[in-house]
Amino acid sequence: MTVELVWDLRCATGESCVWDAARGQVLFTDIPARVIHAFTPDGGARRSWPMPDIVPSFGLCRSGRLVAALRDRVVLFDRDSGAVTPLAGPLDQPASVRLNDGKVGPDGCFWVGGIDEGSPRRPLAALWRITPDGRAERRAEGYANSNGLAWSPDGATMFHTDTTPGVIEAFDFDAAAGTIANRRVIATLSAEEGRPDGGATDADGCYWSAGNSAACLNRFSPTGKLLEKVALPVPAPTMPCFAGAAIFVTSLRAGRDAATLARYPTMGGLFRLDAPVAGAPVALFVD
Repeated sequence: MTVELVWDLRCATGESCVWDAARGQVLFTDIPARVIHAFTPDGGARRSWPMPDIVPSFGLCRSGRLVAALRDRVVLFDRDSGAVTPLAGPLDQPASVRLNDGKVGPDGCFWVGGIDEGSPRRPLAALWRITPDGRAERRAEGYANSNGLAWSPDGATMFHTDTTPGVIEAFDFDAAAGTIANRRVIATLSAEEGRPDGGATDADGCYWSAGNSAACLNRFSPTGKLLEKVALPVPAPTMPCFAGAAIFVTSLRAGRDAATLARYPTMGGLFRLDAPVAGAPVALFVD
């Protein structure tokens, strides 16, 4: 597949790309820069919004706002007015843990996990469900780097990764009750496949995972069989998202040495490739 650099903005940690079909924009964040970016594929328009804290992830709201994770809390953000409204938190997390990857689930709630910033990372983080009325419900725990949230097209399976041990897991998902069950590891990645970072699902129910450290996107079957590996021009992709006939991929450059940055100067950019299949529906937070 041909991969095109569409925005050479060199994020420290580009993440959480989401396709907003209503506005025709790909949204993503640069976590430590405390900013959310928007790219319009039709015409190439670009826009950015500063945030009051690091912004690890966010999702789309029914109202047109964004539901966003900050370091230890979740807020609602109005892109038109710039208003930030508290929703949930501070969450009950260890001091070394901050929020990380998050997405809106088929239940209309925001699911967000944590990452331990200690060295080495320890399995201290949890996976949370944030409801529209601001309740924070702990749904799973024991993660070093919670990541890769995505749902099957029918909403019956939730995929999730723990980047540090390199595992992809799946849960049975009950959208009516907002519960998960039958937690199981479906794949443990090799060095050639990279550490599993952000993820997305396609209309066939397959799971696409950014192979951070291996310069690739990996496509897995619903049961965890590796079906395809797509090479990317930077070694640290972070998250794919489907956007119509395309897949967009964020990347990072933080923590890379001068030699690596000289070899891959566009690390931290936003990339595009043609999608061989449509993406699963993007859920909206029911605000």
